[in-house]
Amino acid sequence: MSEILAFASGLLAMLFPGLGAPADPVHPGYVEADYVYAAPLGSGRIAGIAVAEGELVRRGDVLFVLEPGQQAAALAAAEARVRAAEAEGRNLATGSRAEEVDVLRASLRKAEADLALARATLERTEKLSQGGVVPASRLDQDRASLESAEAQADQLRAQLAVAELPARTAQQAAAEANLAAARAEAERARLDLEDRTVRAPADGIVERIYYQAGEMAQAGAPVLALRAPAVVEVKFYVGETERSALAVGQAVAVECDGCPAELTARLTYLAAEPQTTPPVIFSREERRRLVFLAEARLEGAGLLPGQPVSVRLDP
Repeated sequence: MSEILAFASGLLAMLFPGLGAPADPVHPGYVEADYVYAAPLGSGRIAGIAVAEGELVRRGDVLFVLEPGQQAAALAAAEARVRAAEAEGRNLATGSRAEEVDVLRASLRKAEADLALARATLERTEKLSQGGVVPASRLDQDRASLESAEAQADQLRAQLAVAELPARTAQQAAAEANLAAARAEAERARLDLEDRTVRAPADGIVERIYYQAGEMAQAGAPVLALRAPAVVEVKFYVGETERSALAVGQAVAVECDGCPAELTARLTYLAAEPQTTPPVIFSREERRRLVFLAEARLEGAGLLPGQPVSVRLDP
């Protein structure tokens, strides 16, 4: 009887090599780095690339520059509109120009002198008219001249008063709004010009450059890729039973050829869906084919992307 059982066990082992064997606690995996892709906000021709592949860059370092001619011209025009709006606001706040006011004052002095002469002339004519020396028509003419001189002086006084007054409140409000709009437009033009220079959003190593100077870059299309210098992800696959026993934040051990010592990583992701699914209804045997992606983060390990590793779930 024992011989029959032994034969049956051997036959099953030949037909199903993994049946009854304990799960292997070590899982093969590979290293994958975090990447940041640098892309321009607007399209344009690349004027120059300031970095090379493999170079370490710091946050804020210049990566590449797009030709800024159109944006520079737009900024110059916007700044000119700001200056014009500021001048208009000053003019409305202070009234007419000093030269215009001086002309009105000179005209008023002349009109007042003519008015004084007209009064004196009329007084003489009235005295002469009492003695019958001058005709009545001359008296009427001098009176009309006096009224005309008085009207001219009054008109110039009114014009001078208006010229010295500031603009009305509504006009000043419109000028202030126009100035604010011009400044906002200039600020937008300045930002558009600054966006032609693309800087590193974070520390990293230039992993790949996809364009060369002189080529057209499209808005939102990556020009180069930065790799995080210290943070890497370890990706590996676990079976169904092991998946249910793992949790995000759990520590796992990582080994690799050439590593001086065993490394520790923490799980950051566990797939909810299996990566390989048999084309049949799940059975106890078929479910053993299911594997789930798991990711663990290593910091400061110095491993390279694509490097194979072994992950042990019981560190």
